[in-house]
Amino acid sequence: MSRAHCADGSHETRPLWIRAANPWDERAEAYRTSRTHREGPDLDLIVKWCGPGPGVTALDVATGGGHVARRLREAGCAVVSCDPSPGMRSDVICRAEDLPFAGGSFDVAVTRLAGHHFENVRAAVTEMARVSRGLVVVGDMLYLDEAVEEAQKLRDPSHVRTYTEAAWRSFLEAAGLEVEAVELVEKRHSLEEWLARTGCEGEDAERVRRLLAGRTQSGEWLDVNVVLRARKKA
Repeated sequence: MSRAHCADGSHETRPLWIRAANPWDERAEAYRTSRTHREGPDLDLIVKWCGPGPGVTALDVATGGGHVARRLREAGCAVVSCDPSPGMRSDVICRAEDLPFAGGSFDVAVTRLAGHHFENVRAAVTEMARVSRGLVVVGDMLYLDEAVEEAQKLRDPSHVRTYTEAAWRSFLEAAGLEVEAVELVEKRHSLEEWLARTGCEGEDAERVRRLLAGRTQSGEWLDVNVVLRARKKA
């Protein structure tokens, strides 16, 4: 599979707003090398739930450091990755809300640790359902409370919000999908590495530390990811 899956035959879709200065281009290498992103039980589960193997076609939406795409390729899948930030070196440059692929182009559409950045999460899920022939797999940080939301936005202004399991179920079901399985996965992050990855420092970093104090132990803060597998209704 290649970029030829673009509906108009082009290799990328780059609206003018994407060509402007993009902080994610500067952060790209940090996300490619981040242990939190390169590995973890949530990544293992997402790859497993995609049902990878030779002949399976997959779209990795908002690929970021490309770790889902890498693992799926290692398992024999033909993968196309997409992301709005050129620095992430995806196959196609586009937003999750505007996937430039024909309906039913892939066996599975998947996204990991990106939904909290989507400007319109419902539209993104609908697009993933449209381009998949059947399976959609989503993994993201779970909504915990408003203190964590504030910390996330201070640390990274591009953070839109996280969602509850019930909210994710509703997004998938509204897109015509039936949720087959859900699992919650605890993750621990080095707080200082997590702050440094987005350049959060000074007063903002101090505020984040205070907001997450109740979830921080031995320099790590406890987060929870939600992973969902859904399929188009027959």
